[in-house]
Amino acid sequence: MVVYTYPVLFFWFYGAEEDIVVHLVAAGDVNVTDAIVASGGSSYDYTETFMDVAHLLADADVTTVNFEGNLFGTPYGTDRSAPQSMMTALKRIGVDMVQLANSYSINKGISGLATSLNGITAAGMEPVGAYANASELRQGKGYTIAEIQGIKVAFVAFTKGLGGRGMPAGNEDLVNLLYVDYATTYNQEDKDRITRILKNVEAEKPDITIALLHWGSEYNDDISSSQEYLVSLMKKSGVDVILG
Repeated sequence: MVVYTYPVLFFWFYGAEEDIVVHLVAAGDVNVTDAIVASGGSSYDYTETFMDVAHLLADADVTTVNFEGNLFGTPYGTDRSAPQSMMTALKRIGVDMVQLANSYSINKGISGLATSLNGITAAGMEPVGAYANASELRQGKGYTIAEIQGIKVAFVAFTKGLGGRGMPAGNEDLVNLLYVDYATTYNQEDKDRITRILKNVEAEKPDITIALLHWGSEYNDDISSSQEYLVSLMKKSGVDVILG
């Protein structure tokens, strides 16, 4: 299983009576391939697949992963679909929140996005950054709030693009996007969309806001001027932490 783990983050909140520590673990890509699907055997049991990272993910107040795949039934494998039991296994090792704003969000179209969201929710986890329809978007408003030991933590997820795919007309807002030209050159940052969502977050008056970003260039560690702009925009809009 391709699971890239980030450093563990601790946040201290100082109160009049006692200090409160919020413990967040964030992992990178859970990437669905033929080999990974096969690792579950004929019963698609992924208990052993995740065993080596379970100790890293389980002991936290909130654990997030970026799921690069779809839940759309058979056939399973690379660029196709993952078994629902993979979500069950993620929940079992302590994953609470799943970023679904990435280049795989609409591999199977809007219907595939909806079934993926349903599968994540059915496993007992919270999807972040994507919605099945306009009604769910209005209700979710583009972000998720978690109450942790009395601390209000806001999570918001964005992606730079959708693997070169464009959202169908009328569904453009169902995935949180960083760029207006998200299907082509990534040159025009979607300032209006980003600030609109982050204003919704600010209205909740969270104690801390965490942005989960699927961005940057493949196999390139250089920080682009666009990324620098987005960091500045998010900081001005109340984001405290970016996990990219």
